[in-house]
Parts: sequence; structure tokens; C-alpha cells
Amino acid sequence: MKLTNEEVLHVAALARLNIDESLIDTFADQLGNILEYVETLDRIDTRDVAPTFHAVDKSNAFREDATAGHLDRESAVSNAPEEEDGYFIVPKVIE
Repeated sequence: MKLTNEEVLHVAALARLNIDESLIDTFADQLGNILEYVETLDRIDTRDVAPTFHAVDKSNAFREDATAGHLDRESAVSNAPEEEDGYFIVPKVIE
């Protein structure tokens, strides 16, 4: 499957890529090969295959949620570079 130059430029625009005009034919061939391979995969019968979200069977090692206390205000701001009346002083980021 060969893509047209216009299709390659359209895909490049969607991806916000500036491509060199001399490479359009190369990209057309490469993208065409990718699409042909996807068409090959599309012909495989996967009706009895369970959906897979990860290629390798892994599970996250999450800890159980547990309620805990919180810091009092003085402890929370005790290591702050700047503090005033129990509040953090931070640099202004919006003018």
C-alpha cells in the first residue's frame, strides 16, 4: 500500500511535524508498509482471545489504604523556607 504525498503531509501536519520534502517518498513507503502489516493483523481471528492490557502479566504492589493522623500546623510549616502566621510563603508565579 503506497500513500500519496498529500496523505503523508496530512499525517505530518496532524503530528505537527515538519518533514523535509526529499523524505516524503521514504515516509510514504514506510507508512504504507506499516498499514499493510496492520491489515495482516486485522485478518487474525481473535474472537476467543481475552483482552490484554499489558504484554507481560504484572500487578502493582499497592499498599492497603489506611487512615492516619495529620501534621499539626506548626509541624507542617516548621521546615518551610518562609512562613507567616502558620502559612507557607511561596514565590508569586502569576502577575
